Amino acid sequence: MADKPLRSQRSYGKLDRDGFIHRSWIKGTGLPDHVFDGRPIIGICNTWSELVTCQFHLRDLAEYVKRGVWEAGGVPIEFPAMSLPETQMRPTAMLFRNLLAMEVEESIRANPIDGVVLLGGCDKTTPGQLMGAASVDLPTMVVSSGPMLNGKWHGRDIGSGTDVWRFSEAVRAGEMTLKDFLSAEASMSRSHGTCNTMGTASTMASLMEALGVCLPNNAALPGVDSRRKTLAHLTGNRIVELVRKDVRLSQILTREAFENAILMHAAIGGSTNAVVHLLALAGRVGVPLTLEDFDRLGREVPLLVDLMPSGRFLMEDFCYAGGCPAVAKQLGELFRRDAVTVAGLTQGEIADAAEVWNAEVIGSPDHPIGPASGVWVLRGNLCPGGAILKPSAASPELLTHRGRAVVFEDIEDYHARIDSPDLEVDATSVLVLKGCGPRGYPGMPEVGNMALPPKLLREGVRDMVRISDARMSGTAYGTVVLHVSPESEAGGPLALVRSGDEIALDGPARTLELLMDEAELAQRRSAWEASRQPSRFDRGWYRLYIDTVLQADQGADLDFLVGKSSADVTRESH
Repeated sequence: MADKPLRSQRSYGKLDRDGFIHRSWIKGTGLPDHVFDGRPIIGICNTWSELVTCQFHLRDLAEYVKRGVWEAGGVPIEFPAMSLPETQMRPTAMLFRNLLAMEVEESIRANPIDGVVLLGGCDKTTPGQLMGAASVDLPTMVVSSGPMLNGKWHGRDIGSGTDVWRFSEAVRAGEMTLKDFLSAEASMSRSHGTCNTMGTASTMASLMEALGVCLPNNAALPGVDSRRKTLAHLTGNRIVELVRKDVRLSQILTREAFENAILMHAAIGGSTNAVVHLLALAGRVGVPLTLEDFDRLGREVPLLVDLMPSGRFLMEDFCYAGGCPAVAKQLGELFRRDAVTVAGLTQGEIADAAEVWNAEVIGSPDHPIGPASGVWVLRGNLCPGGAILKPSAASPELLTHRGRAVVFEDIEDYHARIDSPDLEVDATSVLVLKGCGPRGYPGMPEVGNMALPPKLLREGVRDMVRISDARMSGTAYGTVVLHVSPESEAGGPLALVRSGDEIALDGPARTLELLMDEAELAQRRSAWEASRQPSRFDRGWYRLYIDTVLQADQGADLDFLVGKSSADVTRESH
C-alpha cells in the first residue's frame, strides 16, 4: 500500500457511480479487480512512431518499463504522445515542441495516474515531454531511446548529420561523386536510435542525467543494447518507489540541477539547441535561468568529450568510455555533487562510482580534449536580447572577424541566390539570414549553418561567419552565430541589416555589432515598420504559436505556459 493517499484513488478507489465508470471501462483492457486496491498507477508516455528511427523501438522498450512497474507492485498504463521526427517534420519540428508539451501536460493531469515515465528520443521530444511533465509536477522519470550504432562507410566511422554536412559540401565543391554520396546514405543509419553524434538528441539525453531525472547511463547506451532494456526495467521499479515516497519533479529540478546541466553541456560539447530547451524548462518550474548563466558557468569547464561535431568519436564510443557518469567524475568539485536524483543517489555518489575506460574519448581537467568553451553569449546592437555561438565547433581564426554582410531576406531568398556565380561574396563576407526566428519561419528551424556558396567552396573555403535568428542542428559545425534576439520578424535590429553593411564579431569579448550610427538605424526602422505585411498564418496552431511564442532568449515557450502549475483537477467527468 502507498504511504499516502494516491491521486489515482480519487477515480479508481470510489465505490460509487463515478468509481464504477472509471474502473469498468479500463477493466475492458484486461485489468483484474485487485489492481485497484491502492497500487500506484504509472503512466508510460510513449512517443513511439514509425516516422523516424529515433522512436521506432520505443514500443518494445515500454514493455520493459511495464515489467519493472509490475514487479514493484505498480500498475503500468501506456498512453501515446505525438512524435516529433526532426528529419521529417515540416516546416520544422521545433514549431511543435510546445504543442507536444501541452499534450503531455494535459494527458498527465487529466488522467488518474500517480507517476509517469517519459519515453522519447528525437531532438524536440525529450524537452517537450519534460516541459509538459514539469508543469504537472508528479513523480517523473525519463528513459531515452538511445543512440544508433556508429555509421560505417569505406572502412571508417561516419556520424549522423556531421558527415552529411561534410559530404554535401564536398559534392558541391566537386570533390565527391554523387554515387559515393548516396552510398554513404545507406551506411550512416544502420540501427534504430537517435543520431550517433553529440547532436541535440544525445545532448538532451545527457542533460537528463545531469538534471537527475533518469537513471545513470541513460544517455549513451545504444538503442539496440540489451542494457537499455535493463535500464527501462529498473526505471519501472524506481518510479513506483518515487510515487510511494512522493518525490515530485520539482524536488529534482532545482537551480543546482540546472547548473549541472550547463556544466555537463560545456564538458560534452553539446548542441546549442539545449540552451533554448533548458531556458524553457526552467521557466516551467520557476527556476531563474538566463543566457548569461550558460556563458558564466561554461567558462570554467574544458571540453572533456571528443565527439563529433566537436571531435572525432561517436556515441557508441562514448558509452564504452564511461558515458555521462565518467564525465561527472572528471568535472570533480565543479559539479554540484549534492544535487539529488531520481535514482536515490546524489550526483556525487554517481560520479564516485564511475570510471573512465578510454581517455582518448573522455579527457580530464589536466588533459582536456579542448579549452574551456561551452556556449558564448554575445551582446551588441545587432543582438540586444543576446545571441549564441559554439566555439568548439567554430574556426578559431574566425572568432574575431570583421566583414561586409551578404544578406538573405528569408530562406527562399537564400536558396534562390546562394549557388549563383554572380553572388557578390568573398571569404571575408558575413552571411546574414533573416526571417527564421520563432515567429518568422515560424518555428525557428535548423538552417543557421547555411551551406557556403559553391564559388567559394571551389576555392577551398570551408567556413565563414554566418549570422541568423535561426537554430542549427546539434550535429552541425562552423562559425555560426545563432538565436539572434529579438528576431527579425519581431523587429529586432537583424531586420535592418542590408548587404554591404559592416559587421564586427569579437567572440572573446562577447560582442556582435552592426557598424552603423543610430540615426541610420532609426531611419531604416521607420522604413521597415512602414513596409510590414500581416502574417499569412491566420488559423490553428500556427496562429496560436505566432501570437504567443516568446523569443529565443526566453526559451521560445508560449507566454501563457510559463510558470508553475499542478496536478489538481477538482471536477468529476460525469
